[in-house]
Amino acid sequence: MLKIHARVSLNWPLDIQKVPSFGRQPFHKDVIHKTPRIVNDDVWTLNTQSSTQWDGLRHFAYQKEQMFYNGVILDDIHSGSDAVVNGIHEWAKRAIVGRGILLDFHSWRLAHNVTYNPFESGPITLEQLQAVLRAQGTEARFGDILFIRSGYIQGYSQLSQAQIESFASVVPPHLSGVEQSEAVLRWIWNNFSAVAGDQPSFECWPSQKDWALHEVLLSGWGMPIGELFDLDELATECKRLKRWSFFLTSEVCNVPGGVASPANALAIV
Repeated sequence: MLKIHARVSLNWPLDIQKVPSFGRQPFHKDVIHKTPRIVNDDVWTLNTQSSTQWDGLRHFAYQKEQMFYNGVILDDIHSGSDAVVNGIHEWAKRAIVGRGILLDFHSWRLAHNVTYNPFESGPITLEQLQAVLRAQGTEARFGDILFIRSGYIQGYSQLSQAQIESFASVVPPHLSGVEQSEAVLRWIWNNFSAVAGDQPSFECWPSQKDWALHEVLLSGWGMPIGELFDLDELATECKRLKRWSFFLTSEVCNVPGGVASPANALAIV
C-alpha cells in the first residue's frame, strides 16, 4: 500500500528551452479560434527531446555496427511511414512504472565542496554516485528506476538569454554527466531497469571513450534513458521526508514508430 505524502511532477515545461541544445527545434504552439464559435483548439510542434523525455529504441544505434536494439538497422526505420519497429508506442502499452530512487548529486557535492559545472564536459563518477547513496542511506534494489539530480536545471535557470544562446551554439554541446566506464555499466545492469537525469545528456558529452552509454543501454539492453527531468521539487520532498525512494508513473505518448516521447512523469513520494 502506498503512503502518499506528496505528488510531484517531474516534467519541465515543454517550451522552457527557447534554444535547445544539440541543434533541436524549440517548442511552438498555435492557438486557433474556431470562429464563429467561442471555441479554441491548439497545435503543438516540438522535438520530443527538447524538454523532459525518454529516449526510445530508435534514437541511438551502436555507431560502429550501425545497429539498433534487436538488430534493427536504419533502413528498417526509414523504409516507409508504416515502419514502426522499435517504436515508442510499445512502451505506451504498459508505461514506465516502478520504484524510483533519487541520487541528489547536486546537494551532496555542495555539502562536500565538490567542484562541478554542468555546462562543461566532465564525468560524474561511479565512486561519487555510490557516495551519494551512502550519504542518503539509500539502498538500490534490483529493478529500480535511477534518477540523478546533477543541478543542471537549477543552473540553467540562472543563465542569461545570451549565455543560453552561447551554450546552445556549441555542437556537439559540452555537458557533464555520468562517466563512461565498464564499472558503471555493471552497476546499472545489476540494479536498474531504467535511468534518467536532469541534464540534456544522461552521460558526459562528448563521450570520453570511443563508445557511449547510449549505445549499450538503448541498443544493447533496450533500457530507457530519461533526460531533462525536473528533479528539484522531488529533491526537496525527499530531503523533508529523509527518504529518497518513491513510486514513479510515466506514460509515454502512444505514437507508433516514435523515436522518443515527453515523459508525462509523476513521482508519488
